[in-house]
Amino acid sequence: MQCLNLARTHIISRRSAVDSILRSYSWSSRSRKFLGIMENCASEQRQPRRKYETVLTVENMNPHIVKMEYAVRGPIVQRAIALEKELIQGAKKPFKDVIRCNIGDAHAMGQKPLTFLRQVIALCAYPALLNESNFPEDAKDRARRILSGCKNGSIGSYSESTGIDVIRGDAAKYIERRDGGIPSNQADIMLCAGASEGIRAVLKLLTAGDGKTRSGIMIPIPQYPLYSATIAEIDAIPVSYYMHEESGWSLQIPELKRAIDEARKHCKPVAMVVINPGNPTGQVLSRQNIEDVIRFCHKEDLFLMADEVYQDNVYAEGSQFHSFKKVLRELGDEFSNQELASFHSTSKGYMGECGQRGGYAELVNVDKGVQAMLYKLISAKLCPTVTGQAVMDVVVNPPREGEPSYENHMAERKEVLSNLALKAKLVADGFNAVEGVSCNPVMGAMYSFPQIHLPKKAIAIAKEKGMAPDAFYAFEFLEKAGVCVVPGSGFGQVEGTYHFRMTILPSVEKIKDVMERFTAFHTKFMEEYKD
Repeated sequence: MQCLNLARTHIISRRSAVDSILRSYSWSSRSRKFLGIMENCASEQRQPRRKYETVLTVENMNPHIVKMEYAVRGPIVQRAIALEKELIQGAKKPFKDVIRCNIGDAHAMGQKPLTFLRQVIALCAYPALLNESNFPEDAKDRARRILSGCKNGSIGSYSESTGIDVIRGDAAKYIERRDGGIPSNQADIMLCAGASEGIRAVLKLLTAGDGKTRSGIMIPIPQYPLYSATIAEIDAIPVSYYMHEESGWSLQIPELKRAIDEARKHCKPVAMVVINPGNPTGQVLSRQNIEDVIRFCHKEDLFLMADEVYQDNVYAEGSQFHSFKKVLRELGDEFSNQELASFHSTSKGYMGECGQRGGYAELVNVDKGVQAMLYKLISAKLCPTVTGQAVMDVVVNPPREGEPSYENHMAERKEVLSNLALKAKLVADGFNAVEGVSCNPVMGAMYSFPQIHLPKKAIAIAKEKGMAPDAFYAFEFLEKAGVCVVPGSGFGQVEGTYHFRMTILPSVEKIKDVMERFTAFHTKFMEEYKD
């Protein structure tokens, strides 16, 4: 027992010694660590703190976005906005107001909304109004039908990515009526937030390859800047073909052939864009011209994109809108595999519902696998605006003869289109009456695109200022006369020619005022800068 106690005492003594050593080591270690921390803090105080560096700058951001340009809302528009504010603040100008003729925004220019269309939208937005007696039954029927296609009967719910089925079906029936009974399948129709979104989606689908195999997109010059901007954004290659001003902005096959042959030296042309009726040029293509374009695309293996948002806007006597799909089908079996995407919108026509963002795209002869990929692409955006889809439905399913709203709807439609026809003639005639200006007839759409023959002195001064000559002219027109137009250089034009785009959307009285201001301004401008 005594031996056992001695052993225990020895073990306890050994443990105490070890604990003592460990405690000594621990305090020494902690001291060294504490001293190290203090030294680091002192060092940090002596050195300046690292400055945060901005991650995203114009120099390192996506270069394709930097490259994008959209002339319709460019610097001249910003100056117009500034002038409006200056006038409100009491600044003295040689004009009483700024008249914006730069963009195709009908309601902003004073056009009244269509009664039936807005009744249907009001009923869809607030279904309790369906119980009110002051809404016509045909408007209620349309609203109930649209709401029946919405989840839980509300336009506040998401739709399918391609749009509400009943509206796609109505669009297919509209296309069949328009094209004289040629079948249309709603499965080939996707609703979009304005035609622009459908156009952008199809252009993305077409873009592939690198270097000389990079996709080239043939676009008209002059062109609507949506195309050049989107092509820049997706890093495709623009292939410019020039419309023939001397023959009313027609498309000439030798020019198309020149453009595609030149392009094939550095890219792979895969598609051709046609805008009919034209923006910014206001032409309406003849059926023969459309046939020639289809034959060209078929021969050259090009996907055809038909921008037909102005199909209701045809004014010139003897002119008629022909859809590319209808002409394609009527050309026969030889062209039965020609790929085509056509586009329509609520923003133009007689509706002018730009802010509602409604539109559709119809796909013709597109590979079903590719179509599935397109529908997958748009699904990332969930769905187009449901209110815009409802507006599109009223466009493709308007009041029918015998329904309560038919006569008033047709009267409102006729008034809008007849006023546009009157203004189209006023503008073209007015420009052609001024020396140094020439303008083709405004056959359709919503724009004139006059050519201005500028003096050499004005061209030289513009270049000294680092401006395109027609941009210099347009800024002078704004500053001296208070009218905002878009320089032709923003749309493209034949080298050595100068134009500007002007809408015909302001009221008849405003258009007359614009033309008076233009005549006075142009006369003084030509006198000031004469050679």
